[in-house]
Amino acid sequence: MEHKVACVLAMVLMLALSSLAQDQAETCTVTPGDRKNCGFSGITPHQCKERGCCFDDTIRGVPWCFKPHAIESPLEEDCPF
Repeated sequence: MEHKVACVLAMVLMLALSSLAQDQAETCTVTPGDRKNCGFSGITPHQCKERGCCFDDTIRGVPWCFKPHAIESPLEEDCPF
């Protein structure tokens, strides 16, 4: 019985922490070919970041201001305890 309670508490804690860290569930590590434009011609890094987007002007021919990639966190099927 204690094992099940510990698993339930662990799952509740993980869900609570994941909801608090939703803004950390994205990354600007996006391959150049997968970038989705999030700006306009001549957008500054500051303007881009204000839109909640990523800015990287090191690669020509792809969007410099682009949407971040969502990180999918797999749900654990078994309790780690």
